[in-house]
Amino acid sequence: MSTAPRLAAAKRDWGHDETGCTVLHIDMDAFYASLEVARHPELRGRPVIIGTGPRSVVSAASYEARRYGINSAMPSARARQLCPNGVFLPVDMKYYRMMSHRIFSEVFSQITDRIEQVSVDECYMDVSAALLRWERPSAIGAWMRREVASRYHVTCSVGIAANKLVAKMASTNAKPDGMLLIPVARHAEFVQMMPLRGIPGIGPALEKRLVAWGVNSVADLAAMGEDALVRACGGSATLAHGLYLASRGLDERVVEPRAPEKSIGAERTFEEDTRDMRRVCGLLRWACDDVASSLRRRGLMARTVTVKLRFSDLTYMTKAHTMERPVDTASALYPQCVALLRAMMDVAPSAGEDISLPREIRLAGMSASGLVEAAGAVIQPTLDDLLEEADAETARGKRARQCSVPTAPPSADGSDNSSTVKDQTSSSPPQTKATRLREAEQALDAVRRKYGSKAATLGL
Repeated sequence: MSTAPRLAAAKRDWGHDETGCTVLHIDMDAFYASLEVARHPELRGRPVIIGTGPRSVVSAASYEARRYGINSAMPSARARQLCPNGVFLPVDMKYYRMMSHRIFSEVFSQITDRIEQVSVDECYMDVSAALLRWERPSAIGAWMRREVASRYHVTCSVGIAANKLVAKMASTNAKPDGMLLIPVARHAEFVQMMPLRGIPGIGPALEKRLVAWGVNSVADLAAMGEDALVRACGGSATLAHGLYLASRGLDERVVEPRAPEKSIGAERTFEEDTRDMRRVCGLLRWACDDVASSLRRRGLMARTVTVKLRFSDLTYMTKAHTMERPVDTASALYPQCVALLRAMMDVAPSAGEDISLPREIRLAGMSASGLVEAAGAVIQPTLDDLLEEADAETARGKRARQCSVPTAPPSADGSDNSSTVKDQTSSSPPQTKATRLREAEQALDAVRRKYGSKAATLGL
């Protein structure tokens, strides 16, 4: 459910020159709600909101519900106040993912394999090779829209442009159930008529920072030089360069089929807001265990851990830390999360968990990013690992000497006929604490696969 701003003036005919416009952005319209209406036709025309429970938030809303001011991430309780006669349904992700898979495999993949899926209801498509058959990108977009509507009784909007940025902005402004072609020569004009939030990636914080510099629209952004943008972006040259290009309708990114996952996360909302440090840590422990299991199942390791907190006023805060080496265990992730939580809440490292936090927390969670393939990860031992291995070797040597006993008297010629009973583990390399914990978590994986995900939990 997109909350990006749309301009009525943008939804018009921008011309018919499709030369170079080989990138399509396809975005399903109110996907979750539309799927519910498709399998429950009696709901057609009624305001449908996906998200139930006193502590839940809206995951999706039909266009009928949006007329009441309902949008994604809004508390469901607030949505009920705005639309008391709305139809509130629980999230059914299994069904939504199944239908998404069908649409992608049965329709989109019939055009090309150059598809970058970014969510269950959104993707980019590079159709340059498909033009030998289809001739025009607009013909591809029109066919997909017809097929999705006739087969699955949901609609999608399509943006057509020369790059991902403009294609996405075009599909946003084509909603609902529309298609918008932006010729290459008009990319800059199209982008510069938008408000700042019209550029994907500009959120409230960045918008506020830019407005403080007198930048109130994308046109104002385009009038700034890149050096000035670096200062406006707090010294981030990477962010400034991205904004410099975006304000001119340019984008250096390419469509990446089957793009690798960027992060894996888990979060939950408390039944009631809490200041209890122990409860928050308990939720973070569950999240670390869930994420670590996912990492191992997918053969991945992560370098960066991020903690997310949402407060009682629905504002949120995140803080991240990049570790020296990639990890895939909850025992490694959890201490980092606790340290980040303490830093976010200004709690001293020496303070225990039986304390009250300075703000009420509604939701907590964590995510792991900087993902690498576990099979190819190079893990440099830490100083603690080296010291632990050295201590283990010293202890093993001491045990071996203690276990060396004579079993026969010296021979007449003075030679030693004694045999030595050696430490039976001497041929095995010493295990560090981290290695032992990882093996314990792998054992938990096996238990859960056999008896269910709730069969065993990790105590940290």
